[in-house]
Amino acid sequence: MSTTTGTAPFGAEVQTASAILARLDRLPATRHIWVMVTLLSLGGMFEFYDLFMTGYIIPGLVKAGLLTGVSLGIFSGPAVFVASTFFGLFIGTFVFGFVADKYGRRAIFTFSMLAYCAATLVMAFQTTGWGVCLWRMIAGIGIGVELVTIDTYVAELVPKHMRGRAFAFNQCVAFGVVPVVALLAYILVPLKPLGWDGWRWVVAIGAIGALFVWFLRRAIPESPRWLLTHNRLREAEIITTQIEAKVVADRGGQALAQAAPHDVDDLSARGAFSEIWRPPYRSRTIMLMVFQFFQTFGFYGFAAWVPTLIAKQIGINLAGSLQYAFIIAIANPFGPLLAMTFADKFERKWQLVGAAICIAVFGVLFSQQSTMPLLILFGVLITLSNNILSYSFHSYQSELFPTRVRARAVGFTYAFSRISTVFASFIIGFFFSHFNGTTGVFSLIAFAMLMVVLSIGIFGPRTSNLELEKISH
Repeated sequence: MSTTTGTAPFGAEVQTASAILARLDRLPATRHIWVMVTLLSLGGMFEFYDLFMTGYIIPGLVKAGLLTGVSLGIFSGPAVFVASTFFGLFIGTFVFGFVADKYGRRAIFTFSMLAYCAATLVMAFQTTGWGVCLWRMIAGIGIGVELVTIDTYVAELVPKHMRGRAFAFNQCVAFGVVPVVALLAYILVPLKPLGWDGWRWVVAIGAIGALFVWFLRRAIPESPRWLLTHNRLREAEIITTQIEAKVVADRGGQALAQAAPHDVDDLSARGAFSEIWRPPYRSRTIMLMVFQFFQTFGFYGFAAWVPTLIAKQIGINLAGSLQYAFIIAIANPFGPLLAMTFADKFERKWQLVGAAICIAVFGVLFSQQSTMPLLILFGVLITLSNNILSYSFHSYQSELFPTRVRARAVGFTYAFSRISTVFASFIIGFFFSHFNGTTGVFSLIAFAMLMVVLSIGIFGPRTSNLELEKISH
């Protein structure tokens, strides 16, 4: 429910909230706005380090023999390890997605980062395969909560005219760490520096590095939108005024434009899980559930398995596959960087559809290559398409629900991508072993991308350059 006027006892509160939201959405994209996005993105960067590390350390775990005795039925140790990561992510998004709605974006951003850093560091010292998988799952819970929180945080802090660019930049920074973890894995995984397995160094470096971001959190304010939904209007007013003052300073003292009237969510409403099953959110919830279930087959199906796929395709050793995987990984930051040129110029849903089509086409072409230059070329094109898909859906999913239920709605629907990745890890491993290697894998991915195109293209609403409160009506 939305209104721009109110009746007692909420009339004055509605007017105040409307003014605050209007002031936030009229802000220009100055240095201070980008600094806030950058600090949130640094949190996402180490979260992506931890996430993408999964695929790059598997060869080291195999070499160390830690996954030899780990299996579930017909599924091998590497598949179980990948699945444990995403099962943890499922718990984090599905079970704990609501915590950012209840306790605030800032507090949960900080707590979840500390939680997954600690669990990842403990994993680096495990001496059994099942111990590694257990602590990988626990770390995944923290990463899952962090993923949901960062998306909602970015969407609520930046004005409507730059949401697309903000998410593209956020993903550019986050994906910028993928070549780093790939390079570290290439250098360290085959070795034992100071007598310690290389894969352990890769894990520990990420965990310790993320702790430095914790000290930066103080420069990020709580979301005024979240404060408004909890009737903390005075705090929202103070934070908005502080942001405006810094933006004006960026502009050399130039006054801000007049704020236009702004829609306001019902301040008397309290977010509940049941709300996402009522119109207009029910169709959006179902649409995102379908989308999230299938998109992971393309995104993580390639990213988590790329060293293994390359080794299978042209028959090279551990060091060689990691080297070529690193070359492909260099492309990761450039997808979102490219998206910044069109992020707010074209409707978000069609960016999603276009990226999914490209993943399917380039994936099939990748599976047909037998020479390294073409294998790298199509690997890079898949990576760029995956990055654009990632940027656009992180933005899109955070725009479809009101602030009071944004984190839990995103967490619930996002959880379907986490649980599907658990199955995808096993299914891709099965297709890889039984259906002609990479050809079978990318045939599966092409079908999954078709489901993405149909769900978003047919049922997805428009969101680009619209007020969050207007989209959620």
